[in-house]
Amino acid sequence: MAKNNGKKVAAITSMEEDFAQWYTDIVKKAELIEYTSVKGCMVIRPYGYAIWENIQRILDGMFKETGHENVNMPMFIPESLLQKEKDHVEGFAPEVAWVTHGGSEKLEERLCVRPTSETLFCEHYANIIHSYRDLPKLYNQWVSVVRWEKTTRPFLRSREFLWQEGHTIHATAEEAIEETERMLNVYTDFCQNVLAMPVVQGKKTESDKFAGAVSTYAIEALMHDGKALQAGTSHYFGDGFAKAFDIQYAAKDNTLRYPHQTSWGMTTRLIGAIIMTHGDDNGLVLPPAVAPIQVVIVPIAQHKEGVLDKAAELYETLKSAGIRVKMDDSDNSPGWKFAEYEMKGVPVRVEIGPKDIENNQCVIVTRHNGEKSFVSLDGLASTVETKLQEVRDGMYEKALANREAHTYACTTLDEITKALEKNGDGFFKAMWCGDEACEDEVKAKTGVGSRCIPFDQENLSDKCVCCGKPAKTMVYWGKAY
Repeated sequence: MAKNNGKKVAAITSMEEDFAQWYTDIVKKAELIEYTSVKGCMVIRPYGYAIWENIQRILDGMFKETGHENVNMPMFIPESLLQKEKDHVEGFAPEVAWVTHGGSEKLEERLCVRPTSETLFCEHYANIIHSYRDLPKLYNQWVSVVRWEKTTRPFLRSREFLWQEGHTIHATAEEAIEETERMLNVYTDFCQNVLAMPVVQGKKTESDKFAGAVSTYAIEALMHDGKALQAGTSHYFGDGFAKAFDIQYAAKDNTLRYPHQTSWGMTTRLIGAIIMTHGDDNGLVLPPAVAPIQVVIVPIAQHKEGVLDKAAELYETLKSAGIRVKMDDSDNSPGWKFAEYEMKGVPVRVEIGPKDIENNQCVIVTRHNGEKSFVSLDGLASTVETKLQEVRDGMYEKALANREAHTYACTTLDEITKALEKNGDGFFKAMWCGDEACEDEVKAKTGVGSRCIPFDQENLSDKCVCCGKPAKTMVYWGKAY
């Protein structure tokens, strides 16, 4: 464990000392998860699940605003159904968990525990889509999936995780591509404005796209330690799945045509992204929009007359304004409470004591920067709402500054290697000829892989970073979770 260094919380390893242990300390100490007897699976504890509930609530509202409806598909997929799309099944085969028995009897056909639900949606579409009038279908589901990962870490990579998976089907390629891009923009909006996490939008290379997709788009975020994290993906499938599952519709001219599909998803790994983007050596730093507790009220000298009454009055004021607020009137010391709610990442702390009451004021402390200010109790709800917005803005600016400070433009493999040696991990912008062999060689020689071909292109050089041949695109490279 790290030395105390005067901190109230001594149980967190410094992120500079050991980032992986720092992360583990936080997910445990902040009571986000607990390990289980099932390797690679976790209990998401109430505080961790409350963060997910807020993510789910906000995202679900954004999906419904764009015309999507929620459905629920079965957990099990018959092997014969999974086998219908060759590339898709090959991509997931190493991670599939199989059910072979029902009770004591062996099943006639193995059932896959869903790693994703494309095949189930396709089977359903084949049953309900007959005419152009049946299109489009804009569906989403909130479920858990199972992928038998070899190496696991809470939230970032677990064998069972929670997610949403959107699945849509359209009459034309143009409509489906528009949907793919629209949902990537929804994800970008959510990450940047709600989670205060800057992301790079781009397209995955051919070797890194989703199994069975024509093209995969992604948003990539940079964590505090310089590693990349794929925060969300959106896939355009073309009509490949429709042909494999014989989904056809009668067009307006009465010809039979194959529809075009998309899928897109975000998972509980977003909680890991929040931790590693914003956290510090005192614990979590939560974006106000998804924080289970947005404001904690800590009474000072609460044994003195009138303090608890005033704290309760402030609690009701903030609660009635729609702010998620908690008043801690336990017999723990104020110092313990300060450390506890810093660990929990509560965005704003309000302190109220006898002298504050005399002066019709309270103390407000913002978690992301530790700034303390004295504010009037008059119009407190409005002041707190302004502070919450300041927290979000400050968190975003800090995360963006970290990303910019750890993004390097390189024109040769030697430059990438030297940048890694000097600065550590980060995003490395470099030109690429489009040849998969060069993509593989960059990773083999430097350790960084392609993250995405960003929509915002820069011409850093006319030559590929690897082979020196004419470059086609600029790519973000990096090490990833």
